[in-house]
Amino acid sequence: MEAKDLILQAEDIHKATELISSKLGNPVIIENKNFELISYSSSSDKFDQTQQKTILTKKCPIFIIDRLKKEGIVHRLEKHSDPIRVQSMEELGFHQRVVIATKYLGNTMGYIWVQESDHLLQSEELAFLEEISPHLGNLINDIYAKVNVKKGKKEEVLWHLLQHEYGSESQLRHDASLVKLTLPERFTVAVYSITSPQYKPMLDDLERLVHESSFQTNIYTLKTEYQVILILYGKADKPLSSLELARSLAEKVKEQTGEEQFYNFLIGVGKEYASLHQMRKSFLEASEVIETANFISPRPESMPREFAQLGIYRYLPALYEKNTSKDYYSDDLLSLIKNDVKKQTDLLRTLEVFLANDGKGKQTANELFIHPNTLNYRIKKIQELTTIDFNNFNMKVYLYTELLLLNNVEAYYQRYKDALKGI
Repeated sequence: MEAKDLILQAEDIHKATELISSKLGNPVIIENKNFELISYSSSSDKFDQTQQKTILTKKCPIFIIDRLKKEGIVHRLEKHSDPIRVQSMEELGFHQRVVIATKYLGNTMGYIWVQESDHLLQSEELAFLEEISPHLGNLINDIYAKVNVKKGKKEEVLWHLLQHEYGSESQLRHDASLVKLTLPERFTVAVYSITSPQYKPMLDDLERLVHESSFQTNIYTLKTEYQVILILYGKADKPLSSLELARSLAEKVKEQTGEEQFYNFLIGVGKEYASLHQMRKSFLEASEVIETANFISPRPESMPREFAQLGIYRYLPALYEKNTSKDYYSDDLLSLIKNDVKKQTDLLRTLEVFLANDGKGKQTANELFIHPNTLNYRIKKIQELTTIDFNNFNMKVYLYTELLLLNNVEAYYQRYKDALKGI
């Protein structure tokens, strides 16, 4: 039996993915229409950096989605049913690939991505993708249907709202009234993910905690395999009330799980909104925090949980891609690392805390648990070893960003250590 026939008969999307990859001789990823991972072929050693991140975080990186939208790829996928070749974006770790939309009853359900790592797809292979894509649309629709059967009707409405599947607010309010779902007048979306699959039971514990606590009436929970999505209802006349609820819940979870276990959670909190059509925006914001935390593996409490406070952390993945592609490093920071390694000093950490505290000596000394005189000595030593001008704002911002990468991304720090060998 031909590969096409086997795929068209497949009822399991994972089996279909493997068959497509085998037929085309290239790695394959299947995503839903929100660029969230559904399935991928087992040839994971051939995936580029972007697809590796997609597999790890279960969602295509936000900055890649933004680029695809900016270049009109997403619009073309929505309007057409033929395969599109997307050129490589090496600075983002994105190799050349072909993508085709999968549709069900004319609606886009998701996408088939074929990375052209071993060979370029020929016209007959592109035609093959066009033939099998409707069946993949059916399979993705079946997945949604099964999820909705398992979920209560209220959760189903909220899922549709999160996925932007309501064309009008009147339809949304009609569906909500049928299932007796009270819609929020003010809300925030929070996402709790886990640092490793071994901690999945913690998500069950989180759901139980929410349902058994006083928070229950103000929070709806939606669960995926590796995440719990929380929709937190605020008070209509009280700005930031849903954000306050998100903060209180995080403290309650930390208290219940214990500090050591608590940091196996990655927590993202979107901004507060009053318009229902912005619920997905809050969800995407929370997801971006999770995505950033997954990228940098932050030290406990070092990275903000709230999107509104993410600041420079939001741009670290893009800066990392740019700097690694240019094989770039700072001579000043390299000098400090060399001194720390050779003389067992702590100048790099001192510089980071000093910059984080905006040059305030007392706060820096307290955070480092050292005497102010010791701090003054270290700052003087830093100035002797480098060209750093602490009166130059741009230099301080640049150094702080570089330090965030150094201290949170192991591979980035390793590049600096490797550079020392050449000195």
